[in-house]
Amino acid sequence: MTPQHPPVPGVSARQVLARNIKRLRGEKGWSQEALAFEAGLHRTFIAHVERAGRNISIDNIERIARALGVEPAYLLTCHGASGAT
Repeated sequence: MTPQHPPVPGVSARQVLARNIKRLRGEKGWSQEALAFEAGLHRTFIAHVERAGRNISIDNIERIARALGVEPAYLLTCHGASGAT
């Protein structure tokens, strides 16, 4: 289990989500298109989410989390003392 860190001032939940998705996708060596396919979403939607430019539903957070092999809450949690995920 990864230690959880308190929210970082000035970093929104949307930014945390975006960073975590991008990092986990990169760790898997997946393109945005590959993640979109695995999650059943469109590539442009994934691109918007990764830029923190899209308000995302809990259902779509769950779909992305499932595709990445993590719990939805993991995507919304800061994973690093400096706020970097």
